[in-house]
Amino acid sequence: MRTRASILHLDLDAFFAAVEQRDKPSLRGKPVIVGGVGPRGVVSTASYEARRFGVGSAMAMAEARRRCPHAAFLSGRFGAYRDASRIVMALLGELSPRVEPLSLDEAFVDLEAGEPRPLDDGSLLRLAEELRTRLTEATGGLTASVGLGSSKFIAKVASELAKPDGVRLVLPGSEVDTIAPLSARAVPGVGPATMERLARLGVETIADLQRLTRADLVRELGRSAGEHLHDLVFARDDRAVEPERETKSISVEDTFERDIVDPETLAGIAARQAAHVVQRLTGNGLFARTVTLKVRRPDFTSVTRSRTLDGATGRLDVVARMARDLLAGLDVTGGVRLLGVGVSGLVEVAQEPLFDLVDPAAPAGRVVEESSVPARRAPGWHPGADVIHDAFGSGWVWGTGLGRVTVRFETADTPPGPVRTFSIDDPALRPADGSTADGAPPEG
Repeated sequence: MRTRASILHLDLDAFFAAVEQRDKPSLRGKPVIVGGVGPRGVVSTASYEARRFGVGSAMAMAEARRRCPHAAFLSGRFGAYRDASRIVMALLGELSPRVEPLSLDEAFVDLEAGEPRPLDDGSLLRLAEELRTRLTEATGGLTASVGLGSSKFIAKVASELAKPDGVRLVLPGSEVDTIAPLSARAVPGVGPATMERLARLGVETIADLQRLTRADLVRELGRSAGEHLHDLVFARDDRAVEPERETKSISVEDTFERDIVDPETLAGIAARQAAHVVQRLTGNGLFARTVTLKVRRPDFTSVTRSRTLDGATGRLDVVARMARDLLAGLDVTGGVRLLGVGVSGLVEVAQEPLFDLVDPAAPAGRVVEESSVPARRAPGWHPGADVIHDAFGSGWVWGTGLGRVTVRFETADTPPGPVRTFSIDDPALRPADGSTADGAPPEG
């Protein structure tokens, strides 16, 4: 184990919502919720103002609207999030060649692999504060929480303790005492199902886990999971920061606190998971040939179904459609404890399939509307999308309905702007990204 807290974990604060607040002055300091705005949508990110009302990620959007009806509900703009992420990852790359991105808004950095520098406690804290200052300046106001620890697990715990917008260094030698009061759910791999089994042993906190023997955990969880958990609760974690891992598959899974039996709810979650998978896929410049769906039932039996294309795709509509088709082929009447969507057979060049898997009769934006990535509703405009009007300039979609679209005209560099309403087919109004109003890219 390391004797210095030389692993850094950075987590951008409420990332998607923070980007929206940065670019939309009228939303600063107000609750913002980003995710699928359709009837089966799921929250991707909630601003801290919205979290005070109990809104959190992976919550059904309908529940979020009930808890915080006055929030701004936005579909999201993946291009803006990706651009901000690239700036942050470039800053981390200046610290060390060993940067392991976990997602657009989260990464580990091995500071020992960078240029020789003092790695004493004071120097590490100064480095973290300087990084946060530079990050805020470079991104136009975004903030991050930074943790420093002797391992990846401890660094991530430290960043959670630093939230929001702070720095936390866990001194070498203090790791076991630092994590002891935390919930056992803070340990990677301890989800609702594992927590339910541990609760039978009287476990609520990591301190409770520390009082159990390795044999206790192996007996309850199996050898591999039990031994790994026993190591982590005593801060034994020698996993390396791995920037050059070959990506063989990408997947997203959710374990539910209560079994879900409603097929429509599961379909919405699968669409959201497909969106996250495609975000990571396209962010790595990759395309996938195989889509996989994983279901775990209440009795812990698991079923996996896959479908392989005759080409390779990075299209959200294709991945989401395949995931939903695979789900539709499974019996979920007994409930689902865990649902996951993944892709594999990854290549660097798109290979369009010979046959289009998307139902041409389906609305062009239906799947995307229920996900957390940017997409245009069809017909019309999705809330939060950047637009340009020939007379009024740049703005964003406030809302749409009854053949009209309402736009607030402001940008990150202006004061809160005026609101105007137009006919939905007003020729002077167009998407800022060059797509058509129904979400299709312009021809040519």
